[in-house]
Amino acid sequence: MITFGTDGWRAIIADDFTFTNVRACAQGVVEYLKQVQQSSKPVVIGYDTRFASEDFAAATAEVIAANGIKVYLSSHTVPTPVLSYAIVALKAAGGVVITASHNPGKWNGFKYKDSTGASAPGDIAEKIQHNANHALSAGTVKRIPLDAGRNDGLIEYFDPFPVYRDHIAGLIDYGVLSQRKLKIVHDAMYGAGIGYFRSLFQGGNIDLIELHGERNPLFPGLQPEPIAKNLKELSALVKERKADVGIANDGDADRIGIVDENGNFINPHQVFALLALYLLDVRKDRGPIIKSLCATTMIYKLGKLYDVPVYETKVGFKYVAPLMTEKDALIGGEESGGYGFRGNVPERDGILAGLYFLDLMVKTGKTPSQLVSYLFSKVGEHYYDRIDHHLTGSEGKTLLSKLGPVDVLAGTKVKKLDTQDGFRYMLEDDSWLLLRFSGTEPLVRIYAEGGSMQKVSELLSAGRKLLGV
Repeated sequence: MITFGTDGWRAIIADDFTFTNVRACAQGVVEYLKQVQQSSKPVVIGYDTRFASEDFAAATAEVIAANGIKVYLSSHTVPTPVLSYAIVALKAAGGVVITASHNPGKWNGFKYKDSTGASAPGDIAEKIQHNANHALSAGTVKRIPLDAGRNDGLIEYFDPFPVYRDHIAGLIDYGVLSQRKLKIVHDAMYGAGIGYFRSLFQGGNIDLIELHGERNPLFPGLQPEPIAKNLKELSALVKERKADVGIANDGDADRIGIVDENGNFINPHQVFALLALYLLDVRKDRGPIIKSLCATTMIYKLGKLYDVPVYETKVGFKYVAPLMTEKDALIGGEESGGYGFRGNVPERDGILAGLYFLDLMVKTGKTPSQLVSYLFSKVGEHYYDRIDHHLTGSEGKTLLSKLGPVDVLAGTKVKKLDTQDGFRYMLEDDSWLLLRFSGTEPLVRIYAEGGSMQKVSELLSAGRKLLGV
C-alpha cells in the first residue's frame, strides 16, 4: 500500500518504490486534478540525483500525459525549491518531484506540490494517496511512451533554473554579493544542488570550493542530511582551506546546514534564529514568524524583542506553509534546517537561505561564530541536539505506550506536556524535550534544547530512559 507521510511518499528503491507504484501515484495526481477541475492546467515534473530518478520522472510524465494533461519535464536534476518556483512561473496546477530528500541512498520518493509551489496539505495528500491505491488495485493507470507524448506536444522538456534565478534576483542582489571576496565551501552532498551556487556567483570574486559536487546515487560515506555528523568532511575542508564559511544542502537542496569559519557546526535552531535576525535587524523587515513545535524557543524571544507575532505548528513544512500564506509571514522554519521566506514560494529553500546567510555576514561584517555570539547577546545562550533511534518491527507501538506525563526531567520541573505531535515536555527553565516518530523514516527522534550542552545531554538521556532505549 502506498502511504504518504510528512512530505509525500517515500520508500526503498526496488522494494516498494517501483515503476508500478510511481505510475499509480501519478494517476492519483491526475484523478485529484480532475476532482478539483484543474486538469486543464499543466503539471511540472523534476527529479534529484538518486538512482533512476530521471526514469521515475519520465514514468510519471508518461502517465500524466496519457490522461491529456500537459507536462513540463525538467531537462536535468533540479533542487526542489527551483522546481517549486517553476510551478508558479508556469501557472501550473501543481508539480511532482522525484526525491527522497535527506533519506539514505536506497530510498526514493514522490513529492506533490500544489499550485503555490508548497508541499501538498494533508487533505490533498490523502486524496492522492487514496486515488493512487485505487488505481493500483483497479488497474486503471494510463500510460503513453515518452516519445509519443513529446511528439503530441503533451510532454515538453524545460530548464527551470533561469526563471528561478531571475526571481531570486528580486529578493537579493547576488550580483553585488558575488563581488565580495569570500571563500566559501559548498557541500552539495551529491545532491540536486550541485553547481547552483557556482552558477549564481559566476563572474564574481567569490572563491567557491565544491565538495561532493558530482552525482553519485550511492551517497558514499554519508547520508545527504546537513547535520553535524554528516558534515565532518565539510568542517575539515573549511579549516584546511581557511574558508569564511561552509554551506551544505541536503539531497534536494531545500534544507541547509552551516559550518562556521572554525569548522564548527551551527545547529539549525541557531541558523533559523540568525535568518530571522537578518530579516528583522539588518533588512528592517517586519511580519509574523512561523515555527514548527520542535524549532527553537529563541524565535519567541526575537518575536518579543522586535514586536512581531510568532505562530507554532505541528512538525512538517506542509503545516508551516499554509500558515505562512495566511499570515503573510516574514519567515517560517523548522528544526530540520528548512526555512521559507516571504516573497518566495511558501516552501523551504536551501539556496535562498544560503544567500541570505552570506548577506548577513557581509552586511554585519561578522564571521559566523561572531554572529552566533551576537544572537546570544540578544536572546541568551541556547544549545540543541537530537538522537535518532531506528525502529524494528512493531517497536514503535511499544515505545509509544511508555510515554506520558512526568513531574521532573533532568532535575527540572515539567511545567507543560504538549501531545499534539509526539510528546513535548516544557520545563520551568525554558528548556524542552520532544519525543516523536518520524513521518519520513522508521525512526523515533529525541530532541532537546537548553541553556547549556550539559543540560541538553541530560535531557537526551532522560528521553532515552523514558523510551527505554
